[in-house]
Amino acid sequence: MARRLLLERGPYSVTLKAVADELCVSHTNLLHHFGSAGELQSELMSAMVHDLETALMGAVAHLRSDTGAPRALVDLVFDAFDKGGAGKLAAWIALSGNFEALQPVRNAVTQLVSAIEEKFANEKGDPHRGVTSAVLFIALMAFGDSLIGEPLTQMVDREGGAARNVAAFLLPKFFI
Repeated sequence: MARRLLLERGPYSVTLKAVADELCVSHTNLLHHFGSAGELQSELMSAMVHDLETALMGAVAHLRSDTGAPRALVDLVFDAFDKGGAGKLAAWIALSGNFEALQPVRNAVTQLVSAIEEKFANEKGDPHRGVTSAVLFIALMAFGDSLIGEPLTQMVDREGGAARNVAAFLLPKFFI
């Protein structure tokens, strides 16, 4: 319920009262379980960080097993940020300054970098620099798309999924 509130209404809507109202239980009931709104929010953040980590590990596994990986990788990361709520979670973390909450994602990102390096090991240039640039590019594109992609896409008169198409098209360029 708290996740749905975050995704539909934003981080400031995740309060004990709002969640209690959605669940048709008393505010006191949630207060007893979580102790505070901060603890509720911390639990939600932890669950969503775990989901992001799981999605990134899925991208790693897919990348290591699929030859059509660049577009699939872009889709997996974009879906994690959009449908999985990682974009709003990242915005919430950035606004709260609680970057320690992202620590569990660090291992998944490191493994994603390694998997991409393995995939493009025979490419020219500095593969590690290209890979880290590609991961940064995809994550930032997915983050931006999850927060403002639909209205921005409409403003520039592009089709739905245009940011994914751009990211998938540009991904191989990092290894030229």
